[in-house]
This record gives sequence, C-alpha cells and structure tokens, in this order.
Amino acid sequence: MAKLTFNGGIHPYDGKELSKDKPMKEILPKGDMVYPLSQHIGAPAAPIVAKGDHVLAGQKIAEAGGFVSAPIYATVSGTVKTIEPRRVVTGDMVNSIIIENDEQYEEVTYTPHNPDEMTKQEIITCIQEAGVVGMGGAGFPTHVKLSPKEPEKIEYIIANCAECEPYLTSDYRRMIEEPQKLVDGLKIMLKLFDNARGILAIEDNKPDCIKILKDLTKDEPKITVKALQTKYPQGSERQLIYASTGRAINSSMLPADAGCIVDNVDTIVAIYHAVVEGKPLMNRIVTVTGDAVNDPRNFLVRIGMNYKDLIEEAGGFKSEPEKVVSGGPMMGFALFDLDVPTTKTASALLCMTKDEVSKYEPSACINCGRCLEVCPSRIMPKKLAICAEHQDEEGFVKNHGMECVECGSCSYVCPAKRHLAQPIKSMRKTVLANKKK
Repeated sequence: MAKLTFNGGIHPYDGKELSKDKPMKEILPKGDMVYPLSQHIGAPAAPIVAKGDHVLAGQKIAEAGGFVSAPIYATVSGTVKTIEPRRVVTGDMVNSIIIENDEQYEEVTYTPHNPDEMTKQEIITCIQEAGVVGMGGAGFPTHVKLSPKEPEKIEYIIANCAECEPYLTSDYRRMIEEPQKLVDGLKIMLKLFDNARGILAIEDNKPDCIKILKDLTKDEPKITVKALQTKYPQGSERQLIYASTGRAINSSMLPADAGCIVDNVDTIVAIYHAVVEGKPLMNRIVTVTGDAVNDPRNFLVRIGMNYKDLIEEAGGFKSEPEKVVSGGPMMGFALFDLDVPTTKTASALLCMTKDEVSKYEPSACINCGRCLEVCPSRIMPKKLAICAEHQDEEGFVKNHGMECVECGSCSYVCPAKRHLAQPIKSMRKTVLANKKK
C-alpha cells in the first residue's frame, strides 16, 4: 500500500531522542508574569484590569478585541503591576499586562460541562470564551475556525499529530501521557459537524502513539488513525490535508474549502479542558532541548512565564549556547534575549552550542534543481528568491510565490548554502501587506 504523504520534503536529523522519553514536568513560575495582548492572529485583546487589581488564576484579564481575537486569562494569583509594552520572541514590543506573582496560586472556581447536553453554539461559545487559539504556531482563534460559512460541507476534522519539526516532542508526550483527552477533544469537535469524520494523522515514527490511539478509538466508527510517512514538513496544513485525504488546497483557499478543519494536538486538548472542565487556556507544553541544555525535556508551563525560568528548570546550560531558537530549527525564531514571556503559541526553546548556519558562506547557484525537488508546493525557490531580492513583486506573484509554506526545505538542501527561504518569506509578507492597502 502506498505511503500517505506528499511530493517533495526532506529528512533532517530530528533530535527528538533528547527529550521524547522523559515524562512531562509541571513547573510553577516564580517571578512576575507577562501577558502580551497579541498572542493570536487578529485584533489584540483589550485589558479589563488595572494597576493594583488583585487577580486569581483563571480570571479573565483581557477580553477579545473582536470576533477574530481571543481573551486572555491570568495563570497565577497576584497583583497587576502595570500595563506596558514588553518584548516578545519575534523582537516586537507588544502591550502587555504585568502581574506580580504572589506564589499562592489561588484559582477561580470552574464550571464543568457535559458536551452531550450542550448545543453546537454553546460548545463554540465555550471554546471562544476560554481563549483557545491554534497552539501549533499560527495562533488563529479556534472558535473562528469552527464556525465556517457552510458547516454541512465539512467532511474531515484532522488532528495534526505529525509533529514533523525537528527536536519538538511536546505533542508526542501529550499523546503518550494524556491520549484520552485528545480523543475526547476530537469527539467534541465532531459534534459540531453532522457530516464529518475524525482523522488522527500521525507520522509513522511514533508507533507507540499509533497503537495507543488505535486502541482508544477501536469502538469509535467516526474516528480513524492514519499513519503518515515520516517526512518534513508533513505537519504543514496543506501537506497534512493532502496526505490524509488526497485533497489539495492553495494559498487562496481555506481548509474548509476542501471540507476539512485542522487543529494540532495541544489545541484539541485545550478544547477538551474548555468544554468538559470549564477551564480557560492557561498552560501549554514547551519542549526545552538542544545540546546546550543539561536536562532536555517537556514542561507543562503556565502562559506568561519567563523563558529564563524554563532554562533554570532544565538544569541550566552545559555551556553558553551560540544560538537559541523559539520553536524548532526549521521554522522557529532566533532569540537575542531570553527575557521574554511564554505565550499561547510557544512550543519549544532550542539551545545549540554551535550556530552552524551562521558559518555558511553562500556561493553562486549551481542550477542543481534540488530546491525544486524538495519544495512541497512544487514552486521554484531559486527564481522566487531572485524576485524577492530585486523587489520584483509582480514577478514573485506571477511565479506563484504566495504558494510557499515557508518550511525552509529549499535552504536546507541548497549545496551553495544560498539564503532562499528568508527573502521569499519577507516578500510574501510584503505582498500580503500591500493587498490590505
């Protein structure tokens, strides 16, 4: 039988053995907590607390700034110190609520629900009110994704269990330690769409997870576990949809246009917590790893906690790292300062003793075509990079530059060590920004 996959892709060293076999560890923050008001795609949240207010963990501190937005909740008890701009992982200064942690961790009282007794709109409202967003990196408000114009046309709810980004193992640990929450969260999503079936799409390098999920869903006729070929970027939304269903989408389409909705593991577990337990989105799993870390592992982190505290919990550095990345090595952000807060979309902190990439000296293109061979979107990275470098927006769009999924596979395989992904990514942002004018 043919492997479930897509055309193109690469097989980088995955580094997952550093952290995959250690159980999750829940940690409590010690210092001030920082809550950026933009932790999601869409309008920033609006503060509903003021300096001097005492808050409890689980208390709403900022309400959604519109339909495409999400509220934010305190994850500790304490006192609001101020509301001011603070730096985030991207280097931007973002208006943030600062809470002085009293280390008492007093919580509000939550109201559990029975999904079987709730209407579809009540479930969506519950998810919206809990502040659930896409936790795989994009941060798109989940209630918006679950409210397509034609819900009757949704045929597949795909749980993105691939976790193809090297070094990251947070989804793996969640599937190993709390698989029932994932399955129950998927069942809640299926209640919203009468004609949909669920797919747990997982790379075949996780046979233990595949077995666990198959055992849990053997009596669930509407849920299927599909083992996908292990290949990067298998977890990219377009590639995942194609590998799982055979359906293709492009940059002008949403997954709903192909009858699909895709959410990653942590997002679906957050849906479970919101609906069944009545808890807002307050924590997430973060992989702290790399050869510079003494004790690489996954931590259950309260959102707003400082990255420096995560390094301390991981035993500190073996030696001073040359490169630190928020996220994975393929699509993460390089950090120049660890004094930034974790957010809803913080998936990993990768610390490397050597910055190998910075030592590469780009040379002239040798026209080998490898970038084209590995491109999952089947476009021409070399040509697009040239358009981007010359600010040729028209040529960039004409050569399908907007179809790039920014996976970085082209840069990874280039024998001339040319910077291909970076200019393409920048030009895509420029095109999108100009479209809004």
